[in-house]
Amino acid sequence: MTSNPIRLLLVDDDPLVRAGLSLMFGGADGIEIVGEAADGAEVPERVAESKPDVVLMDLRMPRVDGLTATERLRAREDAPQVVVLTTFHADEQVLRALRAGAAGFVLKDTPPAEIVTAVRRVAAGDPVLSPTVTRQLITRAAGPDTYTDRRSRAEARLATLADREREVAVAVGRGHSNAEIATRLYMSVATVKAHVSRILTKLDLNNRVQIALLAHDAGLLEGTEDER
Repeated sequence: MTSNPIRLLLVDDDPLVRAGLSLMFGGADGIEIVGEAADGAEVPERVAESKPDVVLMDLRMPRVDGLTATERLRAREDAPQVVVLTTFHADEQVLRALRAGAAGFVLKDTPPAEIVTAVRRVAAGDPVLSPTVTRQLITRAAGPDTYTDRRSRAEARLATLADREREVAVAVGRGHSNAEIATRLYMSVATVKAHVSRILTKLDLNNRVQIALLAHDAGLLEGTEDER
């Protein structure tokens, strides 16, 4: 039995980049390009028309940039997943896009097969961002004063979680899968999923990347991980 293809919307102001991406994804099994946009201003209409599962979003566009487009898109009900497409490893706009609910980012010079894999992973609910990269982004994109304020806010939000939920949030922040968390915390995978779902609801977050960012902001990922 064949599953439905992943519906992909390409957003980039450079027609050559869009053509290259279209050619690349056109040959990928299980992915269907359902539309293209040349600017963030076109995204709402294209999303309404094509109903994509994933939007591959360039950040730097002339009228409405990818950050603004991502923020507007992720505020909608039933919003598609967003993967940020960028030329920078650690950029303030990338960090803001992740906080707005993007499920990860890929660099424009990433090998084609890895970009295709990234779209597949995000469509399956697996964010494309390692905790190491998250820490690098935060360290480079924010100064100490901003970090202090953000840490206080993050600690206050995480204080609303039960102890077990907090442990799961830290494990998510360390990049562990549900199966790994289940083993480490001696619970079933179904229980881990339930905890993750409650964390997202309680903290009004979109995805696991945002849980990781919040755990890092609160200082919960500092130091070495306890061995179990």
